[in-house]
Amino acid sequence: MWYAFILVAVLVAVLVAAVVVARRRFVVVRVSGMSMWPTYRPGDRVLVRRAAAREVGRGEVVVFEPAGRTGWRTGPLPAPQAAAWVIKRVTALAGDPVPADVVAAVRAEPGAAVPEGALVVVGDGTSSADSRIWGYLPADRVLGVAVRRLSSGPPSPGPPSPGASSSGAGPRS
Repeated sequence: MWYAFILVAVLVAVLVAAVVVARRRFVVVRVSGMSMWPTYRPGDRVLVRRAAAREVGRGEVVVFEPAGRTGWRTGPLPAPQAAAWVIKRVTALAGDPVPADVVAAVRAEPGAAVPEGALVVVGDGTSSADSRIWGYLPADRVLGVAVRRLSSGPPSPGPPSPGASSSGAGPRS
């Protein structure tokens, strides 16, 4: 009978270890804003796998720390629960040609390459503050890669119409 007790204790220890590893490897973030519509809507909860920039691929959706008022921070990332995060799609990695719609924001010559330690990210929606406005994303600000949507936010009225303000209440007609 004592072997059953040991078996249960081992199973509990393995389960606790798995939960600890999963909590360190995965984070859940909530989407706010329309910049990734229709892929993600405001209120969506997204499972994020922590990943270093070298693990990020072109076309993947990444979650990263936004720039502050004085620019990009350096040093370790804040705790996931202690910060606001931004979600965008990677369109160019270090060494890739700078996309034409980003050249002006990064003040690069046409045909220039994305520098080492930088990424180009854009929102899927028609209205997005991204690399086309603020330039390169420092790769060390990436928290991780979106794995999947866990739950959806409330139904949205659709993408903002061109030129419309993102503020205001109620659906647009």
